[in-house]
Amino acid sequence: MVNAKEKGGCDIATKKLLDMLNRAIAREIQVSIQYMWQHVLWKGIDGFAVKDVLKNIAITEMKHAEDIAERLACLGGIPTTKPEPIFVGKTLNQMLKQDVKDEQGAIKLYREIIAQARKEGDDTTMRLFRRILEDEEGHLDTFQGLLGK
Repeated sequence: MVNAKEKGGCDIATKKLLDMLNRAIAREIQVSIQYMWQHVLWKGIDGFAVKDVLKNIAITEMKHAEDIAERLACLGGIPTTKPEPIFVGKTLNQMLKQDVKDEQGAIKLYREIIAQARKEGDDTTMRLFRRILEDEEGHLDTFQGLLGK
């Protein structure tokens, strides 16, 4: 276990935590693009009903990417510019099912990041990911609700 130490206002993190933060950034970039394109490519009355929800969540996800990238840079890492694979889907049902899976994956990863940050004594990263986790749980609830689950 590596304890966090102050370095110019930022903590020092392990490579493991830095890598986890970059995975989170790649994921946030992915879903921000994915949800925005789903917003743009919606079709039919059902798509009309969710287009603004997709746009708003996409914007929130981009803000998450920025917040995580700022933290990663503060910790001495270099933020990735490469997203995870993007899946837009052809039907609203395909889109929302993938979106549920992506939010579930984010929740799992962010809980792991919180645990790793706790292990490293990094309270700032823990607080950041607790806030983001709350948003992701809300996104999951929204997508599941739109699917009628």
